[in-house]
Amino acid sequence: MNERVLVAGCGAIGSVVACLLAEAGLEVDVLGRGEHLRAIARPVVGGIEVDGIWGRHRAVPKNAFDDPGAAGFGYDCVLVACKSFQTEALVSALGPGRLARHGHAISLQNGLGNVERLAAVFGAERSLAARVIFGGEITQPGRVRVTVEAEPLLIGHPSGGRDPGAERWAAVLDAAGVSCHATEDIVAAMWGKVFYNAALNPLGALLGFNYGRLAEDEQLRRVMDRVIDEAYAVARAEQVLLRWQSAAEYRGHFYGKLLPPTVEHRSSMLQDLERGRPTEIDAICGEVVRRGDVHGIDVSANRVLLALVKARSGPA
Repeated sequence: MNERVLVAGCGAIGSVVACLLAEAGLEVDVLGRGEHLRAIARPVVGGIEVDGIWGRHRAVPKNAFDDPGAAGFGYDCVLVACKSFQTEALVSALGPGRLARHGHAISLQNGLGNVERLAAVFGAERSLAARVIFGGEITQPGRVRVTVEAEPLLIGHPSGGRDPGAERWAAVLDAAGVSCHATEDIVAAMWGKVFYNAALNPLGALLGFNYGRLAEDEQLRRVMDRVIDEAYAVARAEQVLLRWQSAAEYRGHFYGKLLPPTVEHRSSMLQDLERGRPTEIDAICGEVVRRGDVHGIDVSANRVLLALVKARSGPA
């Protein structure tokens, strides 16, 4: 493979994807910061090591940058894996020239609103969204553990329908070991991820619980049910063609299929609060609240979680 890829945002998800793509033979540059990036860029024993449920992998990216302005130009793909609140500043600093003429930018992020920010810089026709439900954690600088995978990664164009770019990059990622499919309805898939994140991440972060402990508590399940019901109503008001005919049907999928493989997972939002960092709550519960207010829908449970997490979050 001779594709050139920039992974912009080298947290756990970005690091795993960068490692597997580089191991598969793609020319991969990474953009990040801090001790983790410095360990990756180390000249002698640098690179990214991945372990966990996907086995052991190691690869050395071609370049590691801590400044968007230092990245190259003409990438076949820019994979944006930074925190949602960093998206606008990051892609603006990169600029449209980072993509090759037929290149694509793909958001690998939580929440809603990210792909629109990519489209404002790279163009709507070249900006794709991905639904990611695998998780990991940086165990030490340069090392990442994949801890959970609920479903394969999905890539699609937000306008819907078959997209050759989504099919191309889904095939590349899948061949590299990141289970991935193209979808003709990525917006519905992204909303499904919002239901999942809005129910689990804020409560887990505030209480310090893994996902399994949340599900074991009857009172917390009632809170999660309410959060899901509100988000589902907002998605319906947005005329999203969901695969579940009701919120109750989604909850059956949530508790029966998505939660069991992820019971030990501690969300990135919990890890952010523990480290005094800002969180992605605005892109998750915040988007449910913002859009719910537009449609006149009661989103009080999401509003309470939004307020509580923001009160605990570090400065952006």
